[in-house]
Formats: sequence, structure tokens, C-alpha cells
Amino acid sequence: MLPCFLLLFDGTLSGTPTHANTGFMILMYFFETYLDLRQHAALKLPTLPKTLVGVISQEKFEKSRAYSLDKSHFHFVHEFVSILMDSSILFFGVLPWFWKKSGDFLVLVGLNAENEILHTLAFLAGVMIWSQITDLPFSLYSTFVIEARHGFNKQTIWLFFRDLVKGICLAVILGPPIVSAIIIIVQKGGPYLAIYLWAFMFVLSIVMMTIYPILIAPLFNKFTPLSEGGLREKIENLASSLKFPLKKLFVVDGSTRSSHSNAYMYGFFKNKRIVLYDTLIQQCKNDEEIVAVIAHELGHWKLNHTMYSFIAVQILTFLQFGGYTLVRNSSNLFRSFGFDTQPVLIGLIIFQHTVIPLQHLVSFGLNLVSRSFEFQADAFAKKLGYTSSLRVALVKLQEENLSAMNTDPWYSAYHYSHPPLVERLAALDEPDKKAD
Repeated sequence: MLPCFLLLFDGTLSGTPTHANTGFMILMYFFETYLDLRQHAALKLPTLPKTLVGVISQEKFEKSRAYSLDKSHFHFVHEFVSILMDSSILFFGVLPWFWKKSGDFLVLVGLNAENEILHTLAFLAGVMIWSQITDLPFSLYSTFVIEARHGFNKQTIWLFFRDLVKGICLAVILGPPIVSAIIIIVQKGGPYLAIYLWAFMFVLSIVMMTIYPILIAPLFNKFTPLSEGGLREKIENLASSLKFPLKKLFVVDGSTRSSHSNAYMYGFFKNKRIVLYDTLIQQCKNDEEIVAVIAHELGHWKLNHTMYSFIAVQILTFLQFGGYTLVRNSSNLFRSFGFDTQPVLIGLIIFQHTVIPLQHLVSFGLNLVSRSFEFQADAFAKKLGYTSSLRVALVKLQEENLSAMNTDPWYSAYHYSHPPLVERLAALDEPDKKAD
């Protein structure tokens, strides 16, 4: 919910030495580990849910079960290492130490450490290096062991590192001007600081949503127009019938990296585009199944789900910036974290961790809303007459992606933004309610 650049170090150097925040972080680790254990037990069940018996093949179920258990084991290790690192960083006061060392580095290379923008950028550079070093082993293992073992990884090691370098270059290009602008706004914002910060992030989000699919996404994937034929005609006819302003219809080469499948749409106002993963086209041999998936996505648009979600994020962002303005000048708060000065970026990090309990509640609430939206989008596709095709598509995508067939209700309620397959099929199978 904070600006996206803060996520670069949300799980590494961010934190607070205060006992309350450290204790809550550890408490949440135990709570989420308990949910993970419940989910792990559900994944170990040797039989399909009754609803999926005869729908999902036993062979696919066994493959899905093995894949899910592999990911679950990996998750336990990853989370344990993460909490161990985070707790150590908090306990030993690494964050203020790292801030001081970044200033010392600037002095060493002949730059002004009193310049907060330069100091912050040096700090972030160190954080990015640390993040890449600590995340790389897990990313490599996940991609080239787990995903490869179950037939999903299509990347070469060269492509993996090429993507990594491209991502770092983008962060180096885009990060400094964004961070600099935020620091200047906070320094000069005055009583309307929250409004200025929100307005800047609002404009930035619009700009990024505009340039990402045009300039950034093509750096990683190849987008080609969907060839003429029955599938293209059916999608265009569906879009036209709903008055969806479809301007371009692309296929993206997702298969160069993974055999997982997806579809999405983007664009503002009268300039909408739909993107299909080539793996989706390969997995759904029947065009009607793909069109049913698109009908579901168009349901999100027709029902204004994207707009509602965007508005909700804007409101939450504004409230969070408003809360930040209440504590940003608290020298006692900064000292409790081990800082003698009050850097803007550090203030944002500190505030983020003081509202962690609220963030968990908000995240849970947003997941509830998201699941409701998914049911509504399914119902929208159902009203268009795609019930059977959507049902087949959902089952096929579940099979081909080896998604978990058995899910713990507590775990899915807390983590899932999409309902489990069993619940979606049950909703599709419900008879339509007729007005009296």
C-alpha cells in the first residue's frame, strides 16, 4: 500500500528495533505458519474433493499434489530463513547502521553525505544489492529445481539472468527520480503534505500503467497480434456486443519462461487491449473455452471491478500518507528506532511498520472483496451463456497449472484473492434465481 519502490526492501532491511513491532512480526510468523501447516495437511490428502471426483483425472491430481507439496516445503524453509534474517536485522539494529554506512560511503567517494537525496539513493543501492544477494538462491531454486521438476520452467539460465539485469537497470533508471521527488515533496509539503504525496503517487500510477505495457513489458516478452481466424472473430464479436472498446488483441510468448497460463486486459478509456498467453491458447484447444475466460475478464470491466479496486487503493494510499504526516516529525519515534536524524525514507519505513497490524486486516478485507468480484465475473460469463465452456476452462487451467485441488478453508480465506475451484464450480452449477 506504500509506494511500490518501498517494496524493494520490505522483506529485508525494513523493520523496527522496538519490542512491540518485533514481537508482532514474530507473532504473525507463528500465526501464518499455523495456517501453512493446515494447508500442508490439506495438500497431503490422498483423495480429490468430492466435487472434483470424475472431473479431475487421478493422474493430474497426483501431479498437482506433488507440485503443491514441493512448493509448500520450499515455502516453510523460505519463510523461516526470512523471519530469522528479519529478526536478526531488528535485534542488532542493522537499519540505522546501514544508513550510517551509506553516508560514510558518500564521504569516501567525495560526495556530500548531508544531501538527503544522495544519502537515500546510496542507502537504496545497498539495499538492492543486499536484496538481490539474499533472494537469488531462493529464486534460482524455485525456478530451476521446483518449476523445472514439474515441467513448468522454460527459462534458460541466460534468460533468467538477462531478466534480472533488465529489472535492476529499470530500478536504477526509474528509482532515483521517484525517490527524489518524494523527498522534495515531504521537505516542502507543509500542511498539505498528504494531499501532495497522494497526488504525486496518483499521477505516477497512471503514468506507469500507461507506459508499462508499451515500453517495459516488451523488454521481457514478445507481443504479437492474434492472427486472423475464428478465435479472434469470436473475441471481437463478444467485445463488440458488450461495447468494450477493444483496440488491440495480443498474444504474449509466456511459454519462453513458463508453461503456466494467463490472460489479462489493460488500457484507459477507449483504448483497451486484451493479452492472451500463448500457453492459454495451447491448453484450451476449444476456442469457446478461451472466449469464456475472456468473458470472465470482461465481466470485471463491465461490473467496474477494476475501477472500484483502483479507487480503494487510492483511498488507502491517501489515508496512509495522512497517518504518516502525523508522526513524521516525532524525534522520539526515530530515536526509538536508533536514528539521530529524521530521513524521509526512514520515516516512511518506520510508519509502515507501526501500521502492520492494520495492514494485515486491510489485506484480508481486500481479499474478501476480490473473491466476491471473481464470483460476480463468473456469474457475468454465465449470463452470457458460457457456463459449460467456463466450467471446462476453469478445470483445464486448474489441471494444466497443477493448482492445489484440496485447500484448507482457513488458509484460503486468509491468503486467496481468488476462490478455490470447488467453490467456483459450485457457484456456476447453482440454478439461476428467477424473480417472482
